[in-house]
Amino acid sequence: MKRILSGLVALLCCATALGAAPRTESLLTDWKFTRDDSPEFSAARFDDRGWQQVTVPHDWAIYGPFDKEIDMQRVAIEQNGERIPTEKTGRTGALPYIGTGWYRTSFRLAPEQAGKRVVITFDGAMSDAQVWVNGRKAGNWPYGYSTFWFDLSELVVPGENTVAVRLENLERSSRWYPGAGLYRPVHLTVCEPFSIEKWGVTVTTPEADEQWASVEVRTAFTRPRADGTLRIDNKVFDGDGRQVTSASSQDVRLY
Repeated sequence: MKRILSGLVALLCCATALGAAPRTESLLTDWKFTRDDSPEFSAARFDDRGWQQVTVPHDWAIYGPFDKEIDMQRVAIEQNGERIPTEKTGRTGALPYIGTGWYRTSFRLAPEQAGKRVVITFDGAMSDAQVWVNGRKAGNWPYGYSTFWFDLSELVVPGENTVAVRLENLERSSRWYPGAGLYRPVHLTVCEPFSIEKWGVTVTTPEADEQWASVEVRTAFTRPRADGTLRIDNKVFDGDGRQVTSASSQDVRLY
């Protein structure tokens, strides 16, 4: 049963509405970076030619310099039977992860991509990410350990588009070394305005045993105005690529 369901999940997560496949690219190169901080850095036409050229994933704190004062503590660890506070350090590797960093990059949209849905996904950004596109705020994500995404459709234009990201690690924000910066890949997806939502497919098995399973699929779509009807066709494959069963939803009228 696990092999059958894995095939179903793979099929559905790659599906898009109306038969149009999305175009996804990784924004890994051509990033600029600085440890300075200014609200001017979010502007579309800001001159960042003096910034450091980096490749994402990038962790700016891992380069040091090491300093034990960064995570210095004087405490008594009761579990160890200590009664007198002593110097403790090393929890965060003595790396200077506290502070602010800015990243900037750009991407191009072809004229025929005007009106498409554009989504940017950050697999991990440490932390309190503030994101601007063409000088306009796309959104923020405080938590540094999880993936997040923003819909940029109302912010992008055909031609050159600028992305600016501000990240800040606060003092005592982590017990262990958390990393700093865009420490995981960044992806850009361009698809049809009417399409499956990001992470919009869920698959559950309300009932399952060695011989039989009930599979429930829920699919969320973007909701622009559209005429026509929508029907979802699902196919279940086993681990060897053989189709096991199929099912179709009822036609849904779009308005």
